[in-house]
Amino acid sequence: MNIFQNLAEHDYEQLVFCHDEQSGLKAIIAIHDTTLGPALGGTRMWTYDSEEAAIQDALRLARGMTYKNAAAGLSLGGGKAVIMGDPKKDKNEEMFRAFGRYIQGLNGRYITAEDVGTSVQDMDLIHEETNFVTGISPAFGSSGNPSPVTAYGCYVGMKAAAKEAFGTDSLEGRTVAVQGVGNVAFELCRYLHEEGARLVVTDINKEAVNRAVEAFDANTADPSDIYGVEADIFSPCALGAVINDDTIPQLKVKVIAGSANNQLKENRHGDIIHEKGIVYAPDYVINAGGVINVADELYGYNKERALKKVETIYNNVEKVIMISKRDNIPTYMAADRMAEERIEKLKNSRSQFLLNDKHILHHRI
Repeated sequence: MNIFQNLAEHDYEQLVFCHDEQSGLKAIIAIHDTTLGPALGGTRMWTYDSEEAAIQDALRLARGMTYKNAAAGLSLGGGKAVIMGDPKKDKNEEMFRAFGRYIQGLNGRYITAEDVGTSVQDMDLIHEETNFVTGISPAFGSSGNPSPVTAYGCYVGMKAAAKEAFGTDSLEGRTVAVQGVGNVAFELCRYLHEEGARLVVTDINKEAVNRAVEAFDANTADPSDIYGVEADIFSPCALGAVINDDTIPQLKVKVIAGSANNQLKENRHGDIIHEKGIVYAPDYVINAGGVINVADELYGYNKERALKKVETIYNNVEKVIMISKRDNIPTYMAADRMAEERIEKLKNSRSQFLLNDKHILHHRI
């Protein structure tokens, strides 16, 4: 692959290759944009088919974090790291310690966190070598499990989308079809139940479904039937690519708002639901509670402050809807535009992030 051509296509800043023979570390750190601040994004460990596949994944994910962090109103840019290897077999202490030293060598330009295939324990090992890591054990001042905070952000974002669709942000009496009731979705269901919403839930894990039925008096649907449920809101909280050619004709809802990543199979599916008049809360805007929460650790974690920031997801969804109307574009495009406009405004007033700038991370060094 032509690496520099790939970097130029979406204006990436840096691609770092990390190798340690002793531990077996083969890692790639992609830094997309640091206009707003240091690049924050998790470290994924995966059995990639090739080095090229690993590079492409790191680049794609890093750019996604730029948009997510910008849309969330954070003073953070976008980056991502991938470690090539089987997370069930290839992990060892030396690997993550070595990786931590590479992160430290970037002098604050990249801050990592856990992701697919990595854990809090892995972040603790990285923390042995660098302070530029979040999502570590609570003993080190971490925010702990981000699921309840992500759920809270989805809840307030759903209310903003409901306001556009129904003229009120009250969810009392609304029927919400929830696809997947894992950690985040279960907490989301709690918020919805407490407001008086009616829940229809599905999951391939029957225990998760039964738990939601018992806790929230939820009705159930088979996984294949959830799209056609008579409901006001569809909340995808499991797999990606669930808004597609097969599912869109089944939908009877006015709002799509959930915690899953990459909900649209293709961009054109966002165009279709826009044309159908369905209000879509873009996934990376509504599910930003987790990244907002870990970002607060950079200031010395304060739960009340973090939750206040998470509540701004309501305003962010409102702004996306406003841009969608202003520019006559679907909301998935409006979310990108909102992020891009924020970055553009600061481009002329702040250059690429450097640790010796006056910045939030000073007290951690």
